[in-house]
Amino acid sequence: MTCVFDNPEEFAKTALAGFASVYSRAVWPVIGGVVRSTASPKGKVAIVVGGGSGHYPAFAGFVGPGLADGAVAGDIFASPSTHLAVNVCRKADHGGGVILGFGKYAGDVFNFGLAAERLSSEGIETRLLPVTDDVASAPPEKANERRGVAGDLSVFKIAGAAAEAGLNLDEVERVAIKANKATVSFGVAFSGCTLPGAKEPLFTVPPQRVGVGLGIHGEPGISEVDLKPASELAKMLVDKLVVEKPAGSNGRVAVILNGLGNTKYEELFVLWVSVEAELKKAGLTPVEPEVGEYVTSLDMAGCSLTLTWLDDELEKWWIAPSDAPVMRRGAIIPTQPVPAPVDKEEELKFGPASAVSKENGKCIANVISKIATALREAEPELGRIDAQAGDGDHGQGMTRGSAAAAEGARQAVAAGAGAASVLATAANAWADRAGGASGALWGLALRTWSTQLSDQDELTPDALARGAQAGLEAIMRFGGAKVGDKTLVDAFVPFASALNEEVAKGKSLAEAWAIAADVATRAAEATAQLTPKLGRAKSHTQRSLGYPDAGAVSLALCARVVAEAIKG
Repeated sequence: MTCVFDNPEEFAKTALAGFASVYSRAVWPVIGGVVRSTASPKGKVAIVVGGGSGHYPAFAGFVGPGLADGAVAGDIFASPSTHLAVNVCRKADHGGGVILGFGKYAGDVFNFGLAAERLSSEGIETRLLPVTDDVASAPPEKANERRGVAGDLSVFKIAGAAAEAGLNLDEVERVAIKANKATVSFGVAFSGCTLPGAKEPLFTVPPQRVGVGLGIHGEPGISEVDLKPASELAKMLVDKLVVEKPAGSNGRVAVILNGLGNTKYEELFVLWVSVEAELKKAGLTPVEPEVGEYVTSLDMAGCSLTLTWLDDELEKWWIAPSDAPVMRRGAIIPTQPVPAPVDKEEELKFGPASAVSKENGKCIANVISKIATALREAEPELGRIDAQAGDGDHGQGMTRGSAAAAEGARQAVAAGAGAASVLATAANAWADRAGGASGALWGLALRTWSTQLSDQDELTPDALARGAQAGLEAIMRFGGAKVGDKTLVDAFVPFASALNEEVAKGKSLAEAWAIAADVATRAAEATAQLTPKLGRAKSHTQRSLGYPDAGAVSLALCARVVAEAIKG
């Protein structure tokens, strides 16, 4: 288990501060991550990578000459928020545009996608690089739906070398996409990982068994097999990958044998002997292989194998010099230090608000505080439900997000904000702290909801009902989910519909909301009979069957809490 920590909620932030202190020769800390502490040529394409924490040395360890220019760090196993991604990219930009790289997970797709839109609107042209190397997460014909695992390193290394050489944004993007298409990975686990402060691991592997095809966030694998000798394990790993050898391959491959956090280097070296032999049997030639920890999963015991099918162009960038904390190879790249960037949180400022709207804002802040308390109490159960087919961190993310929202709302009230501004501030805080897909969606829904309110007019049932519908439409449009996909939308659609219908009938807000909350609760319970169509859970439909969707359950819970608060 993860044994060394003070406040579990501050684990990722504290770890990042320690890393930045130790590696000050390479990085400066900024809000949301790190950027290079050495100078780069004006006009250079910036490679910014990122994702959740808990995977060290990914992603901050990849920052340095010849590799990345910055890294965005979310909380443990949670995508960093849009706000954090934008801030790091601004600090890393050299004027040549930004390639924003991440493993393809729903939260990262949402948050980095929004960040790219915002940056481009500011004049910083930004291209997305979702890495899709995990063969266990989707078949070859759906390779673009695969998640990103340790293949992140080879893709980012190749892209970083191309950018360091001075290629323009279009060319770096082309090389990066080519590297991603040429990269495949497959992993196994011998034991689960435990979040800081948690008493139980996210998942377990029975003694003398191996979990096959597990994700790096504790997502369930595709099967279990008996523990194998190194020679047989190597054959299984290699066989899973060589079947995807592209036509016309010259047989030269970049290879990464990656430890997941609790597998000793000596074990990896033992395994490498057999991996190398199996690669040679398959007619493949390893090119500057890497063996060690590169994309971990806290204290998970296990390993993964990554192959990148090289041609002359990709090999040139793979073997090019780099000087990041995790990968120092080739000739020393001359560097000059640069001053630490000026970086501080923006002060909350609000426009004038009427007295009645300020009172409404206090009510909203009070309700959000009650939601935060309820979600904190429900965290273990929400995690248990989510772990059936996901990574088990939904409860933790909802707790973090709602607590931050409650604090943001409290600060907005203290600053004299009206109802709309209080809710918008809470929305931004929720998204920033929760991270992940649910954080992005809750932030978007509440922020959109706030646009139907006012800082001048009194809060009305009509405005709240319209806000619910607007928030729902925003997350359906952005997230792509629809009723029946087994997501929070399955509870949100009937809630918003019932609330608008009951308000239109002239019911009081208390009556209308109570009815809508009851409808949402029954809809959330009914998701137990659905199979997931989106996100990580879609690969584990049978495991999910019989269990409700955690997102729908948490939304219904929040609806009930608000109903009780209005009634009171």
